[in-house]
Amino acid sequence: SGHVQLLPPQNVTLLSKDFAMILTWAPGEGYPPDVTYTVRYESQDRLDKWMKVPHCKNIPRSFCNLTCALSSFYVKVRARVKAVWGRSQSPWVKSQFKDYYSDVELAPPVLTLDVRENSIQVSASFPLPTCVENLTWKYDLNLWEAGSEDKKKYEGYFRKDTVTINTTALRGNYCFSARALYESISLKHSEFSQPVCVLLNHKG
Repeated sequence: SGHVQLLPPQNVTLLSKDFAMILTWAPGEGYPPDVTYTVRYESQDRLDKWMKVPHCKNIPRSFCNLTCALSSFYVKVRARVKAVWGRSQSPWVKSQFKDYYSDVELAPPVLTLDVRENSIQVSASFPLPTCVENLTWKYDLNLWEAGSEDKKKYEGYFRKDTVTINTTALRGNYCFSARALYESISLKHSEFSQPVCVLLNHKG
């Protein structure tokens, strides 16, 4: 291919979603279908040092998950992307700065219920990238009888904790819902998960 000047990628955005930091963009005008993209990032403590992201070099898709490439979760970073086609390249386009620690957006946890004879054990799992497993994620759990507004709250459990609830006094249909918590500059939390309901001590 001759040296066609590729227009820059559009709508380059660094977003934080579901515990991950992701760079997204849209193809520029008139891109050939087999164009690829390369992404780099820089952190605010080392400006003008653009770090390579090995898993986002010459990729066909228009997003790059940067979470586990970042050298620190506490420093603001920004990313840039360029399009490549044959020997033609577009100019780099930069995103805005963000930092994982204060900008991370949380997804609701997934609840697992283990119903025993006189108790129920509830655990919450989070869709976390492996590199952020060690940060102190927590969750809040709500329990209520279906149809009632009266919720019993269990607050501030660490992510790997199981909540054990004595069910000897509970009769009927009970629902559980949880949200993820993260203590950064302010306390952040996800939406509550979709309720999961179980029949307890049902004689039938």
